[in-house]
Amino acid sequence: MGHWTLEIAKMALYVTFPVALFHYFNQPQYFEEWVVNTKREMYPPEDPVQKEKFFNAIRAVQEKQRNEYVASLERE
Repeated sequence: MGHWTLEIAKMALYVTFPVALFHYFNQPQYFEEWVVNTKREMYPPEDPVQKEKFFNAIRAVQEKQRNEYVASLERE
């Protein structure tokens, strides 16, 4: 068995090692570029032309459904 100083040294290592790793790996300069690139890959900037095409398609479908609904009401 070790002496009480060895136990204190081990306990200090057990506490210091995870805290030191947490501090080192959570510095923004180490992962900021990676986070920004991943975010841009997952959520690319919106293309105004694509957005307009998308909303035009939605409006066309809604207009078609509205016309079908009106036609079914007129038949009744």
